[in-house]
Amino acid sequence: MNLEEYKNKIVTNVYHITSESNVALHKHPKHDEIFYCVRGSGFGVLDTGEFELYVGKEFIVPAGSLHSLRTDSDLYVVSFLIPRFEINIVQ
Repeated sequence: MNLEEYKNKIVTNVYHITSESNVALHKHPKHDEIFYCVRGSGFGVLDTGEFELYVGKEFIVPAGSLHSLRTDSDLYVVSFLIPRFEINIVQ
């Protein structure tokens, strides 16, 4: 595995979600996503339930999982979209 090539495939974003935002449930089939709350509060949403987000709290979404974000005020998160890779074990 070429670590530099893998590092370059990681996508980083910063999102500002407001009470008026409508983040539709969606999924990333080949990427895990980690949200890290840097300001405000809200909820990470999975099809199995909601998880509280506040400053310093993370929300981890496994590849292929339906997810969304919501808030009643303002929520600022940093997002890391990380590609999954398979390890082939030779026996």
